[in-house]
Amino acid sequence: MTEKVGVLGKKSQRRTGVERVVNAPLPTVYGAFQAVGYLDHDRGDEQVALVYGDIGADRVLTRLHSECLTGDAFGSRHCECGDQLASALRAVVAEGAGVVVYLRGHEGRGIGLLGKLRAMALQAEGLDTVEANLALGFPVDARDYGVAAGILQDLGVRSVRLMSNNPRKREALVRHGVRVAEQVPLLIPPCENNITYLRTKRERLDHHLPHLDAVAHLS
Repeated sequence: MTEKVGVLGKKSQRRTGVERVVNAPLPTVYGAFQAVGYLDHDRGDEQVALVYGDIGADRVLTRLHSECLTGDAFGSRHCECGDQLASALRAVVAEGAGVVVYLRGHEGRGIGLLGKLRAMALQAEGLDTVEANLALGFPVDARDYGVAAGILQDLGVRSVRLMSNNPRKREALVRHGVRVAEQVPLLIPPCENNITYLRTKRERLDHHLPHLDAVAHLS
């Protein structure tokens, strides 16, 4: 918590960090979760963690899922995000316990919905996902995982089995004090619409996607 000076010269308190606001039951098609709602005071984003079962503190099966409206809600085949979210929710239910942290403000690797749509338009013209972001003046990846670490720490999680193909998520959690005991692949079969995007993630963003070798026939 930091202080700032108001217009009358009086010191006022500005809250920082992540604050738990509400805990509500959330029955889903995958299972009965607890939806734990948070407010990120630094960015103003509202965040949610879906908690299943008694998660404990160590080696908690965990997914940090970046918001993707087009994939998560509309079923876009441009990416594998919607399938990854569904697979992660199924996995924690099958495990008997786990956490899916849904990270709002991460749309388009942090460039926002309109930025992502503009990047997708450039990709349709032949640029890859990295080139498109750079052509628009955006960072390749603008996401920050500090709020995710804060949520996990609030939930009492010390170490995770992280469902991700992205080594940068692992590195970010470790930097923020959450130990990654294991990185669990979350591999979704590619299709003709997303194979180029996935290959770019493997070749230029270091994602671990060994299953792409078996689909060389896709354009």
